[in-house]
Amino acid sequence: MAQQTPQQLFQLFDHGTEILQAALRSSYLDAMLENIENVINHDVQVEDGIPDQQTVKQLTHLYQQLDLTHADAETLRQLVQLSFLKVIRKDAIQANHQMTPDTIGFLMAFLIEKVTKLNRPYSIFDPAVGTANLLTTVINQLQKISHEPIHGYGIDNDPSMLEVASASVALQKLQVDLYHQDAINALDIPQCDLAVSDLPIGYYPLDQNTGNYQTRAKKGHSYVHHLLIEQSMNYLRPGGFGVFLVPSNLFQTKESQSFIKWIQSVAYLQGLINLPAELFANHSAQKAILLLQRQGGNSKQAVKVLLGEFPSFKKTKEFADFIAEIDHWVATNLNQ
Repeated sequence: MAQQTPQQLFQLFDHGTEILQAALRSSYLDAMLENIENVINHDVQVEDGIPDQQTVKQLTHLYQQLDLTHADAETLRQLVQLSFLKVIRKDAIQANHQMTPDTIGFLMAFLIEKVTKLNRPYSIFDPAVGTANLLTTVINQLQKISHEPIHGYGIDNDPSMLEVASASVALQKLQVDLYHQDAINALDIPQCDLAVSDLPIGYYPLDQNTGNYQTRAKKGHSYVHHLLIEQSMNYLRPGGFGVFLVPSNLFQTKESQSFIKWIQSVAYLQGLINLPAELFANHSAQKAILLLQRQGGNSKQAVKVLLGEFPSFKKTKEFADFIAEIDHWVATNLNQ
């Protein structure tokens, strides 16, 4: 059998999800999860009741055509991503369950590649892992240049998103441990080399959980993205990097002064790069990649903080020039 393209794989896989949804009269999400489990087990096994024999026959024939033997982890991640995008449309999933776009995930992985040697086994965690699309995007990109294993950890308090994450990492055969909990509470993970996250933005409602946080608000609710950045630093090894997707106006709010003071006490603010404006509907929605390094080890504050904005992806020369600037910044500012 000729190797199938990602689009062909998705069409076959999605047809299986459609068959299961009709047979089980379930949500598209539940049908997709059952479909992934069947593919992993190479068998038609449905937890909520075996479909009729005609459905089993249909699915068995379809799985015989679905050749995932030659598909790498990144292709399988894209398969889950495309399927979940259809879930969002079919099940009218709420906005905070949207996935981090690949272009952003690739840029975050690119920055990690530049500031990290990756010459030994590494560990990376995401305190707001969701479907694990960002975490697995980054792991897959880093694994392309590293011959050492990369172990992931993901934390989220949404069980349905963690179900997708669990199915995705199992399909990709990645070493990722997932935890269903509120990431503001103490985490049951080891100290890691890296943290990466597309942080939720807004207020954290449970003030009683924030008593030990330096970034908590003096009055009222605290920003959840501030708390999660602080929590991430708690679980990074000395010298470890945190790469976070944050609002571009992160340092222009009423809480920013105390937030900067906290950063200076535990970490080095090494960079803040705005993403291309064209990715966002309006200026107020624009986001940036924040690069923090925990103090200790061989870390030091960069002489010049990496600031700027990625040019439009359509402007090839300007984009290449900006990448060259980042290379120069790494070579002249960070211990390698």
